[in-house]
Amino acid sequence: MKTFRSLIEDVLPNINELFPWDLHEKLNNDNNILLIDITEPAEFSTVHIKNSINVPRGVLEASCDWGYEDTVPALANARDKEVVVICRSGNRSALAAFTMQLMGFTNVSSLKTGLRGWFDYELPLYNEFEQEVDEDDADAYFSKTPSPEQMQA
Repeated sequence: MKTFRSLIEDVLPNINELFPWDLHEKLNNDNNILLIDITEPAEFSTVHIKNSINVPRGVLEASCDWGYEDTVPALANARDKEVVVICRSGNRSALAAFTMQLMGFTNVSSLKTGLRGWFDYELPLYNEFEQEVDEDDADAYFSKTPSPEQMQA
């Protein structure tokens, strides 16, 4: 049986990953990078990287392709464009980057360490109103832990 962690470990050797400082440098030199944040809408409204597009993981495949209610034209048209997939920790984005490669995306990377690493590197995060999130609010978001019921007995 595969676990979440083992699924991620299986795909990591097959994808490209960027550290937050590498992405930051790339963004300073090229605004043509498509940032896809695959967190859930409530997460995205709390913290995200400026100019990223929210495409929740649950609708990613349909969003990447034409002809679906969830199609995101900027994404469906980006198979040969540089795309960076972002999530909270870099785990869901690794799986998403692998899936996108299977769908024909030729220049897709996952943000290693995710939004947490971006925050730890002291780069700005934004909320649903495109206002910079203060450190305490971001810290509260990243400090969430599983409840006792979510832990293995």
